[in-house]
Amino acid sequence: MPELPDLDVVADALHASLADRPVVEARAPMPLSLRGTPSQLAALVGQRVVRIARSGKFLDIALSVDGLVINPMLTGRFQLAAHGEKAPAGVAVALRLGARSAGPPPDAAAWTTDAAWLPAAGAGVWLRYRDPTQMGKVYLLPAGLGYAVPGRGAGEQGPDAMDPALTLEVWRERIRRHPGEVKNLLRNQAFIAGIGNAYADEILFAARIAPFRKRSTLAAEEVDTLYEAMREVLADSIDVLRRRVPPAFEKQVRDQLSVHGKGDGPCPRCGGRLTQVRAGGFPTGYCRACQR
Repeated sequence: MPELPDLDVVADALHASLADRPVVEARAPMPLSLRGTPSQLAALVGQRVVRIARSGKFLDIALSVDGLVINPMLTGRFQLAAHGEKAPAGVAVALRLGARSAGPPPDAAAWTTDAAWLPAAGAGVWLRYRDPTQMGKVYLLPAGLGYAVPGRGAGEQGPDAMDPALTLEVWRERIRRHPGEVKNLLRNQAFIAGIGNAYADEILFAARIAPFRKRSTLAAEEVDTLYEAMREVLADSIDVLRRRVPPAFEKQVRDQLSVHGKGDGPCPRCGGRLTQVRAGGFPTGYCRACQR
């Protein structure tokens, strides 16, 4: 599942690569992934990409008139491909973009500067959304129609986990109002947006907090430690993925994680055996010895 670190890298890379390019073709080979009509999809042709950004676990594409929001869910991935490069299996929606007059926009992320994978300004390029299960969705948002995106309504999406406005004081106030198990709380997009199953495990490991503890059992210092661990784990993961993912943006890198998916392996902190269980249909990895 693409989570905040994965999508942060994808959003930065796509914005640097595609901003100011015109849409010259729009396809939906797997139309069940598309929320919009064929005429609305066709209307994207001729519009220019203004901005590509991440919001929680969504990718937002602002065009000169309309917009798109992509929720990749469990199986959605993104591919940046040269014009003429054969499409792989499982492409659900694809946009072919033309040349632009200059290189990356002034607001491109600093880490993308002079990257070897950036397409030349005069070259055509494909943005492909791959999702063989069609679980994720691409929402077309024609200007003036006010379409709603599931998961983005009032009260459905909390502040982004990396938003500077989410200060420690705001965190303390928000977490106080949410009950339940701590891992489920981290995965609750209405509480904090962007964290999924894998990074919830990693954050809890860094904070030395067991995933099934109730929020109400956390001491004040543990609440603060959890906030600090969240910011540190996500920032460190973004840095790792920036180095390891491009240019294969459809690749999901997980081998750098400490506990998620590492059941029965050694704990990298205490050397004990890691535990992996399935709770609510999702795998949870943690260390019984050093997470309390």
